[in-house]
Amino acid sequence: MKVDIKSLSFEEIRSFITGLGEPEFRAQQVFNWLFAKGVVNFESMSNLPARLRERLSEAAFISEPVLVSRRVNGDGLAVKFLYRLSDGETIETVFIRRLWGRTVCISTQVGCRMGCRFCASGVGGLVRNLTAGEMYDQVLFTQKETGERISHVVLMGMGEPFDNLENTFRFLRNITHPAGLKIGARRITVSTCGVVPGIYALARLRLQVGLAVSLHAPNDDLRNKLMPVNRRYPLSELIQACREYVRCTGRRVTFEYTLLSGINDQPQKAEQLANLLNGLLCHVNLIPLNRVAEREFLPVPPERVVAFKNALRDRGVAVTVRRSVGGQIAAACGQLRHYHERSGR
Repeated sequence: MKVDIKSLSFEEIRSFITGLGEPEFRAQQVFNWLFAKGVVNFESMSNLPARLRERLSEAAFISEPVLVSRRVNGDGLAVKFLYRLSDGETIETVFIRRLWGRTVCISTQVGCRMGCRFCASGVGGLVRNLTAGEMYDQVLFTQKETGERISHVVLMGMGEPFDNLENTFRFLRNITHPAGLKIGARRITVSTCGVVPGIYALARLRLQVGLAVSLHAPNDDLRNKLMPVNRRYPLSELIQACREYVRCTGRRVTFEYTLLSGINDQPQKAEQLANLLNGLLCHVNLIPLNRVAEREFLPVPPERVVAFKNALRDRGVAVTVRRSVGGQIAAACGQLRHYHERSGR
């Protein structure tokens, strides 16, 4: 069976190349062709001997997503890509233009099994994990499609990164490798709904990769209802893991808090949230709800968003309100989903 070479780490590619009887320096050449130049066949690797290219073609294959559709938000700040993978499954990826650079929001799974009550990604459940190569291709091919250099990567699309831990970490090592796109670790953010073992594992990597935690509730009773993951990893364990991340990396944690009208937006919820985060190096990113057709939750009026923000700030919490980008094309936070091409859903 042929090896999916793009889903290997640099170290694994080096072992694969030396296993073919080639010198180690060939691994860096192959890695550069795959992860920086984005070639889709071995024959294009012009600085490799012809015999090696033949042997690679016999022993391995190069994955390549197919662009199904491209939708541009009215303001031009967001572009949503629907990619078809080699097995016919599809994933959504979002390109965002910012003043400080170009960000790509990638998916880590086809669908999601976490079941957060206000998110579109889990509507159809989990189909499968993405390989590290399929994650990387979202960055590489989005850069090709837009013609703009990607400067930042956020793992905030479909899926839970720590539910696909091995491939996520392999992707992180590849995307930061100097022979690839070499995006700085501090320009990469991994978002989790609160899978505690994954947070500890990320802390141990000491990669300086940013951590964003989807919190959305300041107490266990409410979070149990909104986010089933909390029943397995309650807030006390989650906050402890976040403290360990801060200790290991020196970086602050971002807590994402989607405001749901009448659910988690009351003044007492702001007070509970401030108490929960007391003494932790962190930042709260308030997210006005982006509507999902299958979900019953309603957005909070702007004046209540401001009131909640001020209540946190008055208690010493660093807080901002996220500017929604891509809402016209269902590319905003919580709106990415798994599509079946034949049905459109």
